[in-house]
Parts: sequence; structure tokens; C-alpha cells
Amino acid sequence: MLSKIQSFGVCGLDAYPLTIEVDVAHGLPSVTVVGLPDNAVKESKERVRSAIKNSGYKFPAERITVNLAPADIKKEGPSFDLAISLGILAATNQIDSSSLGEYIILGELALDGQIRPVTGALSVAMSAFSNKFRGLILPYRNAAEAAMAKKIPVYPVKTLTQVIQLLKEPSSVDPFKINIPDLFKNANHYEIDFADVKGQTHVKRGLEVAAAGGHNCLLIGPPGSGKTMLAKRLPTILPDITLEEALETTRIHSVVGMIRPELGIITTRPFRSPHHTTSDVALVGGGSIPKPGEVSLAHNGILFLDELPEFHRDVLESLRQPLEDHCVTVSRASKSSRFPSKFMLVAAMNPCPCGWHTDLKKECYCTPQKIQKYLSKISGPLLDRIDIHLDVPSVKYRDLISNISNETSQQIKSRTLNARKIQKERFKEPGVFCNAQMSHADIKKHCPIDEEGRNLLKMALEELGLSARAYDKILKISRTIGDLAGAEQILPEHIAEAIQYRSLDRNLWA
Repeated sequence: MLSKIQSFGVCGLDAYPLTIEVDVAHGLPSVTVVGLPDNAVKESKERVRSAIKNSGYKFPAERITVNLAPADIKKEGPSFDLAISLGILAATNQIDSSSLGEYIILGELALDGQIRPVTGALSVAMSAFSNKFRGLILPYRNAAEAAMAKKIPVYPVKTLTQVIQLLKEPSSVDPFKINIPDLFKNANHYEIDFADVKGQTHVKRGLEVAAAGGHNCLLIGPPGSGKTMLAKRLPTILPDITLEEALETTRIHSVVGMIRPELGIITTRPFRSPHHTTSDVALVGGGSIPKPGEVSLAHNGILFLDELPEFHRDVLESLRQPLEDHCVTVSRASKSSRFPSKFMLVAAMNPCPCGWHTDLKKECYCTPQKIQKYLSKISGPLLDRIDIHLDVPSVKYRDLISNISNETSQQIKSRTLNARKIQKERFKEPGVFCNAQMSHADIKKHCPIDEEGRNLLKMALEELGLSARAYDKILKISRTIGDLAGAEQILPEHIAEAIQYRSLDRNLWA
């Protein structure tokens, strides 16, 4: 006998409808799965066999053929276990199949019949429509993220027996409900704060400018100066993540199975910090079946690269396109997948191989050639995409023991929000949300300077050795500093401060 069950597969970030056909016929006992299954799908027959038996049903000693249609798309993962088991039970008349086709079914089976969570539940829920299906049956731990889509009723289940009861009596399980405003209110907070940072006043100011304008930044200082501590607190002064951004980010994290089941949605801006041994595929995404990488997991948040020169050269160079286009396109013979990657790049590094070149107390034994070789590991094109360079000195003892209360993240955040509000009103064209995203035409339009400001820039380019590519960066940063001050025009003091944030420009180290 033949049965059909509706499910969904996930390819990249997109979900596609999938029909699971199960045929049970006379013959030698066997289970054959066709339709380009990967190893995880092929192994489902053993999980399904044990789950059916341990749930009190009979596994047929006949020839079973399972077809995953469409057959020309590679299927991966264990999310079809539940649908296959129901198909076998329906094909052998152990359950009523009359309402089976009205639901989308997802779930991985444990050997005892428990249902484990799957990846990509939010993508499936966003692709399914209630005018075609009565509901989405999926593991209980995936219910919150799927309910965020609000496109189809979500029925969370914990065991195979509960699913069968739901199909028999639809009222036995209530659709999952979620209150999005309350969820954001209760979960949108950080455990860390800028008030924890002793000293480093000018570095905090630089990070405030970076947050206000969406600028990429590089922290340069000796070991133990607080570079990582400062970088981790940067998300606390960024604007709160919006619902639209949260759904975009959650969808990416859902595909790789990184959603906390009690929340179901990303409520704070992500902070990703991959190790310097990370490969280029792990960083930007890819694989035989394309998956998002760290740059996409940092979408709408921060990508922090500690010990920047220790990353492999080709890994760093792979960042150039995501920083420019805010997306990653992974092309394979059968399909191209596009992963969004709009993030702030924050990097940290030592000033030299030993780390003590700029320290006033410890002596550096690195030769100028070694320092230059160390710095040259960061290519000019990548450095060109980093607007702000911040020198982070060692913290002084008097700052460490000081009882003076520091500014909190909330106080700094209030200023960055005001600056972002000004930028939102300034940029009407689509795709530009902050000063860091301005094109050359936008700079000419929104960054006029007076004669004194032009003379200051001329001195910076000619006498301080700043390169021509630093010109636009300085104007962008100056515009952000002006927004923080509430100034309509860029003033000379704004330009002077912006010049201080270009200390690692290549011509300075020639």
C-alpha cells in the first residue's frame, strides 16, 4: 500500500516543499530510501524501526520503499524521520491516513519514540502557508522559532505517540502561541557593561564613534590592555535589534541549529568571535551543501577577529567581498545560495610580534623589519575597509584602583541612538542606513567642509603621510562625530578627531 506525507527540506536559507512517498509491498524485508538522500537520511530507517517498535506499533517485515520527491535535490539531515515513520504506519493501516496530507511534518526520532529538534524550522514556517495546510507538526523545542513566522499554526509534539493522537484528535494539541513584545522586553539585555572598563577613555570614545556610524574598527595594543573586553561590550551600545532584523538573523542561526529553544529568536545583536585557525569556508560559508559561515552568523551584529595577523592570508582576503556587498554568494553546479552578511567588523592585534612595541614599561626586541612584516600580513585592500584604528595602551594602576564611576553602556547608547536617528533622516535612498555605508557621491553631498577643514585635511594627507584612500574615511568619520555632537556641518574639530583614528594608514608605516 502507498502513503504520502508532506514535509519540507532546507537548502541554504530557503525551504522547499517535499513529498515523502512510502510503499509497502510483499517481498524480502528491506528498507530502501531513494531521492538523493545523504547518510543521515539513509540511517533514518534504523531510527524509524526502533521508534515504531518502542512506541507500541508493528514494523512490517516486508519490502519498504521510501521516495523523497523532488528526486533531483540532495536531501540532508534527520528531519524526515517522523514523516517516514508516519508514512510506514499509514501504509500498513496502523493509523488513519485521512488527515495526514493536511499537515507539514518535521522531526528527528530517538530510538524510544521521542522527537528531537531539527534545523531550519523558521525557514520552513516562513515558506508554508495556512491556505494549503492545516498546520505544521514539529518538535516541541522548535515551536518558538517556528511560531515567530505567524504564517501557519504550529503544533509542537514530544513523542511519536502524541503525533498519532494529534492526527486522530486535532484538538488534543493546541497551536503554539508566542508574545513577541514580551519576549523582546524580557530577553533583550546584556550581562556586561562599559561601566566595567577601567580607564581607556579615548578608546571608549572611538568605539562610540564606530557604533554611531556603523564603522569597522581595529584595536591595536599590547597583551592585557583590554582589547577583547572592550570589543565584547560594543554590542551594548548599538541600537536594539528590530523584529525584522531579528527574524533575518534567527533564520540563519536556525539553519545551523544554534537557536536557544526557550527563546526561539535572537533578541540581541550577535557577537561572533572565530578562532584564528578558522578556514575560509568556515568564515564565509560554503561546503558541498552550502551552509552559512561566521560572517552570516554575525549578520546584523559584530564579527570580532582577535589576533588579526594570525589569520591565514586567504581567510582574511575572503572577507573583502562580504564587507563590500553585505552578502555571500556560494555557487555550486546545481544551485547558488545567497547568505546575508551585514555586520560590523571589529578586529584586535598586537603592535608587533612580541606585543610590547607601544608599551611604556616593557621593552620590545622586534626589529623594524619584523614589525613591518607583521603589519603587512593585513593587506591594503582589507585595511582599506576598516575605518577606525584605535591605539589601546596598557591600563595604568591609578585607573585600576579608581573608584570613579564610569559611564554605563546605556548612557553611551543614548548618544549613539541620537546619531543614528539623524542618519536615518538623512539617507532616503535604499541600502544606506549609516555613515559607514556612504558612497563617494553621498560623501560629496552630505560631507561639505569649510576652508579651515580643507586645510586641515591637506596637512593630514601631505605632511602626516596619510594616503589618498584615507580621505573618504576621514570625512565619513567626521560626519559621524558631527552627528554625535548634533552639528549640521562638519567642523574642523570633528576632522581633527577623525584624523586621530587613521594611525595605521599604510604611509605612516612605510
